[in-house]
Amino acid sequence: MRIQVTRTGGLAGRTQRAALDTADRPDAPHVHALAREAVAGGLRTPSCGVPDGFRYEITVDGRTVYCADPKLTDAQHELVSLVLREGVPQPGLAK
Repeated sequence: MRIQVTRTGGLAGRTQRAALDTADRPDAPHVHALAREAVAGGLRTPSCGVPDGFRYEITVDGRTVYCADPKLTDAQHELVSLVLREGVPQPGLAK
């Protein structure tokens, strides 16, 4: 499973993008479950969220959903944290 997360907004207005491939991960079943739950709780169109809050675009195997602070589900929060922390940074968008 390929999971990509783009985080925009925040006080500094920085964009961060990372991708994670679960093929060789020992925790793949857990990550897959998080991804399914995160996508199920996402929106089809971008959300404004709150001023200076983060907005997220989550793409799982080609399906994209959107969410924003402070209304992330627990699964979305855990998934975006994992991907941004352990995923491969995607060039061109990080400032």
